[in-house]
Amino acid sequence: MPTTDADGSDGLPRCAWANRGPALMREYHDREWGIPVRDERGLFERLCLEGAQAGLSWLTILTRREAYRAAFAGFDVDILADWPDSRVEELLADSGIIRNRAKIASVLTNARAARRLREEAGGLDALVWGANGGVPEQPGYPDVAHVPAATAASEALSKELRRRGFRFVGPVIVESLRTAAGLVNAHTTDCFRHAELAAPAARPAAPVAPAAPVSAAAPVPAGTVGTGVPGDR
Repeated sequence: MPTTDADGSDGLPRCAWANRGPALMREYHDREWGIPVRDERGLFERLCLEGAQAGLSWLTILTRREAYRAAFAGFDVDILADWPDSRVEELLADSGIIRNRAKIASVLTNARAARRLREEAGGLDALVWGANGGVPEQPGYPDVAHVPAATAASEALSKELRRRGFRFVGPVIVESLRTAAGLVNAHTTDCFRHAELAAPAARPAAPVAPAAPVSAAAPVPAGTVGTGVPGDR
């Protein structure tokens, strides 16, 4: 089975999952997935959306993205951190988002944790990228079957985020954040985006200063490989 497909219009080879659904998935693959995100709001939005996706397909969340942005103040950490817990009831009435109480409440909880993190460790961007040494990983996955759902790095970062008060940040969610936000170039090696994101120009000029060290994690159990791409979630 080929690892990439062309959609028939531009002939570009892509990660196989990008052409299995509607054009929205292909656009997400081409224009966003795997491009390094280093600002707090961008990382926070992706973390919240990956948490909302838990147990659902990524397309379900992607089609509701603008509704999420409207519901959660554009994922502005300071605004959300000041919202009282009573706002959860109001958000549960919003048909544009997934109306799961725990997932909605976690956005407010995580905003408060992200604001504290600025004072404690330089912010979410410093913690996430610091754990990565400031440089995107280039694992060179030959096909989607080799893209893991979780890794030792996501296990360690998940543990650190939970220690700092974040919720809905399990290892699979964190690895999804890492691939979506460009900490890992998870495009398959024959995808046209892989080479672009592996080029020196796609990498940061200087690494982000590391936050508090993240301890090593135990090896990821068998069975977590091959489900770490948006089209398989």
